[in-house]
Amino acid sequence: MPSPVSADRSAAQPPGRGSVEALITQTRRLKGDVDAVRRDTRSDGSDPEERWQRALYDLALYQLDDLDGHLAQLRDGPEPVRAATPAGSPVAPPAPAPGAPRGSLLSRVGSAEWNLLTDEANWSGELYQILGLDPAGPALTLDELPSVILAEDRPKLTTMVTDCLVDGRPIDGEFRVVRPDGSVRTVHMMGEPVLGADGGTASMWAVLRDVSELRRHRREVSETRDSLQLHRRQEQTEHRLAVELQEAVLPPWRGSLRLPHRGAPALDLAAHYLPAATNALVGGDWYDALELADGATLLSVGGLTGHGVAVTSGMAMLLGAVRGMAMAGTQPGQLLSMINQLLDATVQPALGSAVCCRYRPETRTLTWARAGHPAPLLYRDGTGRTLDAPDGVLLGATTGAAYGQAEVTLEPGDLLLLHTDGLASGHAGVTAVDRLLDLAARFGAARAAQDCVRAVVEEFGGAEREDDACVLVARVTA
Repeated sequence: MPSPVSADRSAAQPPGRGSVEALITQTRRLKGDVDAVRRDTRSDGSDPEERWQRALYDLALYQLDDLDGHLAQLRDGPEPVRAATPAGSPVAPPAPAPGAPRGSLLSRVGSAEWNLLTDEANWSGELYQILGLDPAGPALTLDELPSVILAEDRPKLTTMVTDCLVDGRPIDGEFRVVRPDGSVRTVHMMGEPVLGADGGTASMWAVLRDVSELRRHRREVSETRDSLQLHRRQEQTEHRLAVELQEAVLPPWRGSLRLPHRGAPALDLAAHYLPAATNALVGGDWYDALELADGATLLSVGGLTGHGVAVTSGMAMLLGAVRGMAMAGTQPGQLLSMINQLLDATVQPALGSAVCCRYRPETRTLTWARAGHPAPLLYRDGTGRTLDAPDGVLLGATTGAAYGQAEVTLEPGDLLLLHTDGLASGHAGVTAVDRLLDLAARFGAARAAQDCVRAVVEEFGGAEREDDACVLVARVTA
């Protein structure tokens, strides 16, 4: 179709062929780069953010492919407009450009001109394909065009055409067409009135583009974006619940732990929770100190594997069971055996580790057991060592596991340090135990257990932490 021009403006000069070729080359290079990045994006569809990124890549590729086709069409010149043909006169549809796949741009963009003086309609072959009409049939007039438009979109088309013909406004809008096979396509229409010599509207021309796939890609991007936002809100809610549950269960994170001593305190206690560098990783680590009915003190640290509300609630259940059995007089080894049975009986399988200590101040005897957990560290006279550990597998790892016990007699001034195994995460090459033992001199100069905890936090509380952890310090005062 010749490019019609309104009577009040002149035609713009087309770009040179060389400049269009350069744009095509740049577009295809960019397509290759985007496609390479898209292929490197591995996603099984479970992560909303990855699905959103993949949808954006697909949309970008689709639009770049569209741009490539437009530029090629600009380089090759416009397709001729076909006049309406009498019914029964077979006309073969236009052959696609060499290398153009079925459904490519050349079959998604059509053009039309409606002569208001003769009531003739001229359509390009591509427009027949877009609307799914027989190219041997006559082109639809403006009065007949609404017959292929979805009923609820017909007023929109009527308004656009009326504004164009009566007020001389350009057409720019979308509507949905129903093809003879029942499929629905979204068409974007752009056009202008063509003025006659007397200044009246003589005809109307338009370019119609099938944008169904583009709209589908945009819907996918929008839906995945909404899914990602919902996922993030859920994560924020779960994080808040996990933090609130953790705060409700654990003793205060800062400051010395206060026990309701009946007499002079035998232990100076302090503890701290060290969060991971990523706030979302609220896990199932705990520390605890509890004065028991017989005057002994329970000291424990441990945790369940994983992160989130479910793990934090499991930790709360486990800590409650530890406290209850310790208050009933259960010794550390037997206590861990029963905790292992509890995890084995739960509906959701879980793995955990723990160390439980029972300290009797009248004899300064520490009885302790562990389940797949780092042994306590004992500091005396400026040096530190790891206590010899009894046997004990991870909690929940096997049914009917037995846990051994060990005893050690403490002396006034001794310092006992318990910690969870996430303490040194993110520190390659040096174990947490080695780094803790190197703090012996600072512990020896410390005036209180809280000073020792502060030294541990300074050593291990950096921004590179990959996991959360707990530390508990008990200093023998008498």
